[in-house]
Amino acid sequence: MPSQHPTGDIDPFFVIDYTPLEAVEDLPSGQRLTTYWQVVAGHRGPGPVPTWVVQDAGAVDTELGVLKTGKEADVFLLERAATTPGADAACLLAAKRYRDADHRSFHRSTVYAEGRGVRRSRDQRALAKGTTYGQQVAAGRWAYAEWEALCRAWSSGIPVPYPVSLDGTELVMEFIGDPGGRAAPRLAQARPDTGEAAHLWQQTQTVVLQLAELGWAHGDLSAYNLLVHDGTLVVIDLPQVVDVVANPRGADLLHRDCVNVATWFRARGVDADGDALFAEAIGLAL
Repeated sequence: MPSQHPTGDIDPFFVIDYTPLEAVEDLPSGQRLTTYWQVVAGHRGPGPVPTWVVQDAGAVDTELGVLKTGKEADVFLLERAATTPGADAACLLAAKRYRDADHRSFHRSTVYAEGRGVRRSRDQRALAKGTTYGQQVAAGRWAYAEWEALCRAWSSGIPVPYPVSLDGTELVMEFIGDPGGRAAPRLAQARPDTGEAAHLWQQTQTVVLQLAELGWAHGDLSAYNLLVHDGTLVVIDLPQVVDVVANPRGADLLHRDCVNVATWFRARGVDADGDALFAEAIGLAL
């Protein structure tokens, strides 16, 4: 029972303000309660959790628009704002949602999934047959593959968006862009001068080698899945990361990554050698 004041009143030390979660459950379209504490612990981002991540259990997510559409997933901009009295914390997030069974096309899955295990034989059969259930398994499989890759890459110091949480086929991660919600441009959209391009090439090589040290190839690396934010590269789109050794095409995919990015930089006056980068990367990966 709360401590009593000498006057008979409840001691103010034990009095707190709170907002019942029921009060924010009836939200308008485009808003929802945060999913952060609804997912299992292993589906929340690795520590140390950045201070900008809003962890208020009563926080509200507001959908602000579409950042990117794709064949396999769409990415939405969210604002997560605390509702606890006295708290004014908010952050912008990117929510990547893998498409439902009627609208997605995992056309590259066979190449990238080689060497990855599926725990349940029922799931393996469904994937092989391409059934509706198999498509559901594929969506969850790719979302989880990207989640695992982001968590390990971020923990290893590779410049990727911080993975905030995974809820089924929705992956919530750090938004890379300005506070106004304008996304960082892709490298393909950048117009660097020769000096800037040389600096970005150095960063690109570092990313390839960091992934190789984990035994990985990005698998689809190009100027379209590298963002440029305040002069720094950030690598995105990691669901197809492959184990260079376990995947029979791992070395080929690593070589393709190296050649793709080197070709882009050579066209901009940089002395970029994709084969030399591959030689160094394959030595680290094997």
